Amino acid sequence: MYQATSVTELRQYVQHWKDHDQSIAFIPTMGNLHAGHMSLIEKGQSLSDRIICSIFVNPMQFGPNEDWDHYPRTLDKDIALLEAGGCDLVYLPTASE
Repeated sequence: MYQATSVTELRQYVQHWKDHDQSIAFIPTMGNLHAGHMSLIEKGQSLSDRIICSIFVNPMQFGPNEDWDHYPRTLDKDIALLEAGGCDLVYLPTASE
């Protein structure tokens, strides 16, 4: 499974796959993956040639009384699940990206 941390990297993979007439399913997540996310990957595999998942916990989604610092972040587990589930690329942007 490939990993991209910038839009530039992501676009390179997408363009390569498009150049080879491959369809792409994109599954955005906030990490802390579970069976529901994995079912989306499975569905995507039935509809497309390539699967891209993103993991991004957006600080803008948290209000003043919501606890951004305590949102579960399980990146190593998530990456292992995605790889085992057949994801082709995981996009891991930063807030500045």
